[in-house]
Amino acid sequence: MNYDVFNGDADGICALIQLRLHQPQEAKLITGTKRDIQLLTKFNAKAGDQLTVLDISLQKNIARVELFLETGASIFYVDHHQPGDIPIHPGFSALINTDNTYCTSLIINQHLQGKYPLWAIAAAFGDNITESAINLANELHLAKNDIETLKKLGTYVNYNGYGSDIDDLHFAPDALYLEMTGYLSPLDFVSDNADIFYALEAAFLEDMQHAKQIYPYYQSQAVAVYLLPDASWARRVNGVFGNELANQTPSKAHAVITQNSDATMQVGVRAPLDNKTGADEICSTFLSGGGRKSAAGINHLPLDQLDVFIRNFDKFYMQLAV
Repeated sequence: MNYDVFNGDADGICALIQLRLHQPQEAKLITGTKRDIQLLTKFNAKAGDQLTVLDISLQKNIARVELFLETGASIFYVDHHQPGDIPIHPGFSALINTDNTYCTSLIINQHLQGKYPLWAIAAAFGDNITESAINLANELHLAKNDIETLKKLGTYVNYNGYGSDIDDLHFAPDALYLEMTGYLSPLDFVSDNADIFYALEAAFLEDMQHAKQIYPYYQSQAVAVYLLPDASWARRVNGVFGNELANQTPSKAHAVITQNSDATMQVGVRAPLDNKTGADEICSTFLSGGGRKSAAGINHLPLDQLDVFIRNFDKFYMQLAV
């Protein structure tokens, strides 16, 4: 059996769209919310199965990767998060690039030699890798209106992936992928599916309006921390609100914190855009933390560790600012 395993955000969805345009195949879709990254625990692979795994941390899934390889499955793994030790196995191949200018869809775009670049541009905008998105768009001489549409689509699809569970989302990621896949260009998707695009846009703007009413819970010269209420809209904007704050104040690091149903907190960290480093380092000191240098998170921060996180967060970026 073939399995397509992908992060439920814009990067994971757009990466898979590119691959399946290039090489169509029937596959069982395995995905989830943006923070649901241990997707390999959702199924059991057997000998002869072929897995494509996109935009989820290899380091967080290494135990299942090694188990599946031992059973005789083959795995193609593409990601831009810190990988840890990369398996050396005849059944395993990987494209890993942790450079801050890359996301998984940009890696796939490079792998396919620029065959479907507009999908990569939309994904890069969604991951707030704006400079790379604009550079690629300019290389292709795209019109300003088309660039803006790709930016909006990437942002909205990325926004749709955030939530504590699928019920928080407007569209289940696998359902949204099935609506989007098959289009050679995301601009064609938007043209043919204005109802989906504008439904996401309206929801995004409404949720962000709520977020903009929130004042910092803590701030210093180096960081700002926002504590959002226990509400679905707050969980949905965790990532895109952090991106907007980073874009507005590129000299500061930002943390956006929402509440989980299990009396823990979910933390989204954005490093300063002026110095895209340290987000993964800060978050990885906590049990459920990880990510990239420029953007990372903690899935389940105990309530009694909130002050510890804020102290460490502020101290780290204050030292970088010196």
